[in-house]
Amino acid sequence: MPSGVTRTTLRHMTYFPPPAEELRFLDSELRQLDARRAQLLARRAWLITMLQQAVQPAPPVWPSRPAQPGPSARPEATAPGVQNVLLLLGGILLTIAAMVFTLVSWGHLGIAGRSLVLGAVTLAVLGAPVALLRRGLRSTAESVAGLGLALTVLDAYALHEVVFTAADAATYTAAASTALAALWAAYGTALAALPGSAGLRLPHPAALAVAQLPLVLWTVALGGGPLTVTAAVLLTTAFDAVVALRVAERPVRVVALVCAFGTGGWGVLAAGLLSLGAAGPSAAARAAALLLLAAVIALGVARFAPRPGLATGMATTAALCAVAGPVGVLRVSVPGDWVVPACLACGIALLAAARGPAAMRRGVVLASGVVQAGAVLWAVPAVGVTLLGPVAWLRHSWAGAPADARAAVTVDAFWPPYAVTVPLVLLAVAAVLATAVRGEELRPQALTAALTLTWAAVLVTPTALELPYLVGLLIQGLSVPVLLAVALHGSALRGAAARTATGLALLTSLGLAFLSLATESATLGVLASLTVVFAVAAWRGRQTPMCAAAALGWATALACAVGASAGWRPEIVALLVLVVPVAAALLAARLDDSATTVTVEVTGAVAGFVAIALAVADPPLLALVLSLCGVIAAGTAVRPDRRDVGYAAVALFVLASWVRLAAWQVGLPEAYTLPVTVPALLVGALRRRRDPAASSWTAYGPGLTVTLLPSLATAWSDAEWTRPLLLGAAGLLLTLLGARHRLRAPLVLGGSVLALVALHELAPYLVQVTDALPRWVPPALAGLLLLALGATYEQRLRDVRRVREVLGRMN
Repeated sequence: MPSGVTRTTLRHMTYFPPPAEELRFLDSELRQLDARRAQLLARRAWLITMLQQAVQPAPPVWPSRPAQPGPSARPEATAPGVQNVLLLLGGILLTIAAMVFTLVSWGHLGIAGRSLVLGAVTLAVLGAPVALLRRGLRSTAESVAGLGLALTVLDAYALHEVVFTAADAATYTAAASTALAALWAAYGTALAALPGSAGLRLPHPAALAVAQLPLVLWTVALGGGPLTVTAAVLLTTAFDAVVALRVAERPVRVVALVCAFGTGGWGVLAAGLLSLGAAGPSAAARAAALLLLAAVIALGVARFAPRPGLATGMATTAALCAVAGPVGVLRVSVPGDWVVPACLACGIALLAAARGPAAMRRGVVLASGVVQAGAVLWAVPAVGVTLLGPVAWLRHSWAGAPADARAAVTVDAFWPPYAVTVPLVLLAVAAVLATAVRGEELRPQALTAALTLTWAAVLVTPTALELPYLVGLLIQGLSVPVLLAVALHGSALRGAAARTATGLALLTSLGLAFLSLATESATLGVLASLTVVFAVAAWRGRQTPMCAAAALGWATALACAVGASAGWRPEIVALLVLVVPVAAALLAARLDDSATTVTVEVTGAVAGFVAIALAVADPPLLALVLSLCGVIAAGTAVRPDRRDVGYAAVALFVLASWVRLAAWQVGLPEAYTLPVTVPALLVGALRRRRDPAASSWTAYGPGLTVTLLPSLATAWSDAEWTRPLLLGAAGLLLTLLGARHRLRAPLVLGGSVLALVALHELAPYLVQVTDALPRWVPPALAGLLLLALGATYEQRLRDVRRVREVLGRMN
C-alpha cells in the first residue's frame, strides 16, 4: 500500500487501547462516580435536616411564564354617565329642599329676610354656571342652571303669595309663565353669548316647554270659550311647528316636536268634539274653521318636513281635517241619508287636490282611501242584512209574498237607519277603484274590489229603495248569469278576479234561493232557473268544477221542492232525488277534467245521502233507496279508475239487505251475516289465488268472524239444539279445512268455535256432576291438576312452543 494512503487511513481509524490500559481507565471513572455519589448523598441528608427543622418552609420559587392579559371587565356605566346621574340627583335634591324651604319654612322669616334669601340664592345659582363654564365644567353648569330655573318658579310663587295676593290666579299664572319663558330664553341666549362658551342645552328647551302655556292661559284668563281655547292650542301648535322646522339646536327641536304633536292632537280632538256636538250650522262652521286651521298647520309641516315619512303623515292628517270640517257642517245641514255620501264626495275630491311633492300626494291619496274605506264599512250592515236576512224564510216557507223587498229581508232582522244611499256609496267607490288605479301591480286587485262593490250595490238596491218583491227577485236572478258571464268572457278579468265573480254568483244564488221561499211558484222557478244557468256555465265556462257542483246541488233542491209541491211523502221524494246521483254518475263518466269529475262525483254522493236521509222513516223504501244507491256505485265501479267504489257498492247492498230483513222482522243473525260472509270469502279466495303469500287472516278472517261471532253469542243463549249443532259442524269443517290446507285463520277460528260450542253443550252435565260430588272433590281435583301441571311444566312449555311453530308455518 502506498505511504500516502496508509497515512490518511490511519489518521481516521478509531484507536482501541490494550485491555490493561482500558481496565485502569474504567477503574478511575468508577472512583470518580463513587466520590460524586457520596457528595450528593451528603447534600441530600443536609437538605432533609433543614426541612425538618423549618416550621413554615418557604415555597420554592418556580420560573413561570408571564401572565397573559385577559379580557378586562367592561364597566357597566361610563364616567360621564355617572357624573350626569350624580349631578341630576343633586339638582333634584336641592330643588326639593328649596321647595320645602319656600312652602314650609317661609313663615319663620320676615318679609325682608324672605326677599333677601330668595333673591340672593336665585341670583347666586343663576350666576354660578358662568364660572363653571369658564372652568369647562359643562355638566355641573347644566345641573346648577336647572336648579336656578326651578328657583325662578318658586320666586314667582313667592311673589304671588306676598306681593300679588289680590291678583287673579289665571291672570297671574299666564303672566308668570310668559315672564318665565322670556327670562329662561334670555338666560340661555346670554350664556351662549359668553366668550369661549358654547352655552347650555337646558334653558332654551325649558323656555319652549313653558311657552306652551301663555297663550292658552291668557285665553282662559280673558274668559275665552272652548272655541277660543282650541284656537289658542292650535296657534301654539303652529308656533311649535315653526320652531321645530327652523331652529337648529337639536334639544329645542326635539322638545318642539313633542309639544307640537301633543298640542296638535289636543287641538284636533277638541275641534272634532266641537264639530260633533254642534247643534246648528253656525256652531258647526266655527268648528270647521278650527279643523281647517289644523289642516293648514299640518299641510305647512308636510311642505317643509325634512323626511318623506313625516311629510306623508302630515299630509294625511291635513287632508282628513280638511274633510272633517265641511262634513261637520253638512251633518247639520243635509238629511241624514246624505251625510255619508257628502263625506264620500269630499274624500273623492281629495284625489283631484293631490298636488305637490310625491310624499304629500301619497298622504292625500291615503286620506282619500281612509274616507272611502269608512264609507264602505258604513254600508256593510245593509249588505249583510240583504244577504243573511232571507235565511229566516226557512221557518216561514211558502207563507206568502212580502210587501216589498225590504220586508222580505227583515223577517227576523232590522234595517239600518239612513241606509237609502248605500247603493250610491258603493257604486261611487267602485267607480273610483276602476278608474283611478292605473298601476300594473294594483290594477287586478282594484278591478276585483270594484266588481265586488258593484255586486253589493246591485244586490242592496231593491232593499234600500223598497222595490216590489218580484222586482227584487228579478234583479238578483239576473245578477247570477251576468256574474257568470263576466267570469267566463270578461277580457279584463283573469285568475283570482274570475274566481271572485264565480264565488259572488254562488253567493247570490244562495240568497236568491232563500228569498224565493216566500212563495211556492217563486221557489220552483228560481231553483229551476239556477239549475239551468249553472249547468250552461259548467258546459261553456272556465270555472267548470264550481258551476257543475252548483248545478247538481240546485237540481237536488229542485227535486225536493217538486216533491213538496206535489204533496209527496219524504220517502217518495227520495226516489226523485236519486235522479241527481244517476245524472252525476253518467256525467262523470264522460268528463276528461279530473277536478270536475271528482267534484261531480262528490256532489252526486251528497245527493245520495240526502235521498237516504229522506227515506229513513220508511224501512222498505229505505232498503230500495240503498239498493239503488248500490247500483249507482256499482256502475261507477265499472270504470277502471274507480274500482275502489265497488266496496261502497257492496256496503250499500249489504245495508239494503239488512234494512229489508229488519222490515220483515227477521231475528236470525245468520240472515244478516251470511250475505256479508259469502262475498267476503269469495273475495278472499280470489286474493289468495292472485297472491298465494297473502295471510289467511287477511283473506278469510273478516268474513268468517262476521258470521261466527254473532252466531256463537246467540248459541250460548239459545235453548234449542239446532244452532249449536250447525255451528259446531261449521267449526269442525273449518278446523278440518284449516288443517288440510295449512291455513291459520280457519283452523284457529273453527277450533275455538268448536271448543266453545262443546263447552256450552257439556255445561249442564258438568253442573250436574259438580252438584253430585262431595264438596271436597273440586278442590282436590284442582290441586291434582296443579300438581300435574307443575310436574310436567317443562313438557307443556315444549308442547306450546311446538304448537306455536306449527301455527307459524301456516298462512
